[in-house]
Amino acid sequence: MDTSALKNTAEKLVSDSKGIFATDWSTGTITKKFVSVNLVSTPELNRKYREMLISTQGLEEHISGVIFHDQTVRQKVNNKIPFAEYALDKGIIPGIRIDEGYEPFGDSEKETATKGLETLTKRLDEYKEMSLKFTKWRAVFVIDKISPTEEFVKENIKRMVEAFKMSQEKGLVPIFEPEVSLEGEHTTARCEETTKMVLLRTFEELKRNKAYLPGSLLKVNMVLPGKDNGIKASPLEVANATLRVVKTCVPDEIPGIVFLSGGQSSEEATVNLNEINKLAEDIPWKLSFSYARALQMPALRTWAGSDENITKAQEVFKNRARLNYLAVQGKYTPEMENG
Repeated sequence: MDTSALKNTAEKLVSDSKGIFATDWSTGTITKKFVSVNLVSTPELNRKYREMLISTQGLEEHISGVIFHDQTVRQKVNNKIPFAEYALDKGIIPGIRIDEGYEPFGDSEKETATKGLETLTKRLDEYKEMSLKFTKWRAVFVIDKISPTEEFVKENIKRMVEAFKMSQEKGLVPIFEPEVSLEGEHTTARCEETTKMVLLRTFEELKRNKAYLPGSLLKVNMVLPGKDNGIKASPLEVANATLRVVKTCVPDEIPGIVFLSGGQSSEEATVNLNEINKLAEDIPWKLSFSYARALQMPALRTWAGSDENITKAQEVFKNRARLNYLAVQGKYTPEMENG
């Protein structure tokens, strides 16, 4: 394991106030997103959409890395250049989602454990040959009256840490994503308590497995009330709760924390990221973003499958990336949404 190379890549991903673009929606998710704008997902339309985004002129000014889906890295920009090579040529570090979705856990109706370890060694070898530099594994924890259960937390974290180790052994930087879901009626306090528990357990398992933390990044949710709670937390409340959690749980060795948008609107994700960075003082990590929906939904709605809308959709997409880049510096203001 080349630890210096892992550390260098991890640090580059969170350097210069840039963030990571997650264009790794599963087949099921991109199908739903396309339906919302009256499109039918196909491999070719998926390719065309993702090509539009990654080929946005000047994207590298605000985006350091991109997380691809397995389907995408086997396709080509303009049907000529593999997506990973195209990203590298733009100065954007290419990565790959390595989990294969979720499977039921025990008798639970809500808890689903992340799967994909069985085929991971073979796929990691392929991804390495494709010039990919980092991986992402997502583990989701839902909050309700009985969840997350002890058994589920233990198993889901165990799988995530195994994927972490396998990635580093292949020379790929792991971005590990223990996400406490926004789904549900829980309070901000319950989200804070659960996120803290999940993170502490995750780092305990990483330490037990002698994981190389400087060569990795944490992707995690902000602390928010459930979307069905009926109460909306202020950016100040979100920022204070989120900072309390990471200051308590995250070791200094981690180069950076990239927040996921987790169902927030594009504007909410930017406002909350900005507030977190405004309040962050004397912290050892870079605090940035790794957004999927919050970055690309405005562009998807603008594009809506029409070639005539590509230029405008790219402008919308780049502007969204720029606003989050400013939020990493604590320099975003809501007035910027109007141009």
